[in-house]
Amino acid sequence: MALTNDIIQQKLIEKFGDQVTGFAEPYGMLSFEASKEMNLKILQFLYEDEELKFRFLTDLQAVHYPNEKGRELAVVYHLHNMTDNIRIRFKAFTDISKPDVFTATRLFAAANWMERETYDFFGVNFVGHPNLKRILNVDEMDYFPMRKEFPLEEQTRVDKDDEMFGRD
Repeated sequence: MALTNDIIQQKLIEKFGDQVTGFAEPYGMLSFEASKEMNLKILQFLYEDEELKFRFLTDLQAVHYPNEKGRELAVVYHLHNMTDNIRIRFKAFTDISKPDVFTATRLFAAANWMERETYDFFGVNFVGHPNLKRILNVDEMDYFPMRKEFPLEEQTRVDKDDEMFGRD
């Protein structure tokens, strides 16, 4: 029997109950979320289950939701079952004031660099990471540039004034 999004969702609910929520299928890819405390348990279940076999970490990144109080940062995992050629998306939300999420480096070697990049740009602290330090930005940088805390443009630029474009 072919692995489907319904089977994956059913197995996740059987194993974790109401700890997995927000199931959706944008563009046919199953997406769901869980608390940051559950990220390793869920990732390990998806990896080890003989029917699911999500053993390839395609991507790991973060998204900043500044208006979501208490869940401002989402760590997003894209996993691939290469046997059945099916992909899923898993989101673990965390508070920006304490952005601690358990590292996935023991399950996926590729998580090492991806988590370092996510730390570098969003400030997510991957607890247990073997070498969590900046990877692309300079070490002296004291902020995380991909957070939506900064305006996109210099607000005092006169060449970008609406008046210049015939707008009042």
